[in-house]
Amino acid sequence: MVDIRRELLALLSPARCQFCDAPTGDLTLCAACRAGLPWNQPACPRCALPQTHDQPCARCLANPPPYVRAWAPFRLEAPIREQIHALKYAADFVPARTLGRLLALSLGARGGDAVDVVIPVPLHPGRLRRRGYNQSVELARPLADEAGLRVEAGWARRTRTTQDQIGMDAIARRRNVRGAFSVDASVRGLRVALLDDVMTTGATLGELARSCRRAGAATVEAWALARVA
Repeated sequence: MVDIRRELLALLSPARCQFCDAPTGDLTLCAACRAGLPWNQPACPRCALPQTHDQPCARCLANPPPYVRAWAPFRLEAPIREQIHALKYAADFVPARTLGRLLALSLGARGGDAVDVVIPVPLHPGRLRRRGYNQSVELARPLADEAGLRVEAGWARRTRTTQDQIGMDAIARRRNVRGAFSVDASVRGLRVALLDDVMTTGATLGELARSCRRAGAATVEAWALARVA
């Protein structure tokens, strides 16, 4: 019996590893680079925090987040961190294709309930004009292509500017993004996955999840490529 998934991955494979440039005939990475990736396992199923077991962490048990589930296949460590930085700060779009494919492959192995639509975390229009692209949208495109998911980048909007959150603690991050999003009523009754490049405290994804719930989404999941420990 033909393994369609394996055949598809073989067709999509480049001739050389995207991380170390070694010859490879499997996906986008050689076996050594794949084995060395900072996989985020086990992790809390509610907030994706790396931990020693796969049950909800104490924080989520005491104060559940506004999304039903969080998923981040990697910890924010080398070489994933450098690939994200190349995309986010240097407009290098090659990592987006590699990372999006890794997201799709990880999603297939993850299992769990299906979602109806993926919504990338939006940038404020002013920041989008300055940067020229949204890194979350760039990750969503190959993810959608590989996993057959519907992506709606225009369904969420950042309605006010927010400060750069680097260096902020969890409380400051929550205050910074409070009321910063609006979501289209098209989410009503749908199972929504929100996608960001990095999940630090979950403040941004949490605030966007609240906006989705107010707009009538049936369920909301929080997805990110990488999670800060």
